[in-house]
Amino acid sequence: MQPIAPAPAPPECGLPVLAELAEQLAAAAGRAGPEPAGGGPALRAAGCGYFARRGLWTDEGQLVAAPGAQPLLLALLASVGGDVLLTRPCAAWYTPVARLAGGASYHVPVPAECGGVPDPFALLETVRRIRGEGGRPRALVLSVADDPTGTLVPPETLHEVCEAAEAEELLIISDETWRDTRYDAHGTMVVGPAEMRPDHTVVLTDLAGCLAPAAWPAALARLPDTAYGRALRARTLSTCAAVRAQFAPPVAAAAAHALDEPEPVRARTAAAARLFGALATAAYGRLTLAGALCRPPQAGPFLYADLGELRSALAARGITDSVELEDHLSARLGSLTPGAHRFADTPDALRVRFSPLALLPDDAARQRALDAAAPLQSPDVARALAAFGAVLGELAGG
Repeated sequence: MQPIAPAPAPPECGLPVLAELAEQLAAAAGRAGPEPAGGGPALRAAGCGYFARRGLWTDEGQLVAAPGAQPLLLALLASVGGDVLLTRPCAAWYTPVARLAGGASYHVPVPAECGGVPDPFALLETVRRIRGEGGRPRALVLSVADDPTGTLVPPETLHEVCEAAEAEELLIISDETWRDTRYDAHGTMVVGPAEMRPDHTVVLTDLAGCLAPAAWPAALARLPDTAYGRALRARTLSTCAAVRAQFAPPVAAAAAHALDEPEPVRARTAAAARLFGALATAAYGRLTLAGALCRPPQAGPFLYADLGELRSALAARGITDSVELEDHLSARLGSLTPGAHRFADTPDALRVRFSPLALLPDDAARQRALDAAAPLQSPDVARALAAFGAVLGELAGG
């Protein structure tokens, strides 16, 4: 019997609604006709342009859109069949979705330098063990810009993982939601598996990353332009239709506009990357000062810290595992701070994912921080980081 999964976490905060997208949604509010499963022509045409601007020529027949990354990944995994391999740690929503898809899920540790992908040697060993036990490993879900660790996968590491996946005939599903939020334009180059193994890769992106509000679920998948990819798309569309995973027409209109990336949308993405970078980098500095271990964040709004060095001080406060650490930090910081158990990590580990954006109290504060040329000089950001540092100081002090 599989262990009971932790209760789903409440929805996390996102960015404020972009005025231009609100106008698109309002303009389409009178549309009563349903959107087809997989997205209508306007949405899929916008998706083709979105991927083409990232170096991936795409035909509309390769795309599936759905109201959220969770139902889209569920439809994909159910259509692939078999067992799925995930990383440890991985995004909190991957494991529940993989279980709902019906196959077994297996977690493979990440390499030392980054999260988001499995260690390639551990991947090979895990696949062979699963097959030896009668399992059917069919898919690998990875993320080149990772939630929870906030790291980017070096191209050479990704190449090794893609080679291992291809050798074991695994379909790669690459979550690239946070790919456009790299902090350092001159740092690690972001390369996806579809650029290395296009015939074996599905690219998944959740528009709620930067392009659309978190409360307007919208996601897009690009499937391989092969006979298998076309068959997989047909099965995925059938699954989406069966559970009515279809867009509300106003959200579809706003999502299509976001995927076209007019200047206000591009400016919002750039501002989000600037804000995420400022917040996560500053939070990383305070974590290391308090004695926590953490990979330096490189993209997205998250970072993943190991407070194991503070175990004695935490035990004095009655904190001995990730569940208790989550409860304590969530109460002290005033926002959900999920522990390692939510990311398929070891519950006994004193690891936790921080989302510095959630430290800003409301949409107004987040908008002011987005508008600031230097976010760290924003009074809202300064207060949030000071409170964050104070809570960490309390923990380190025992």
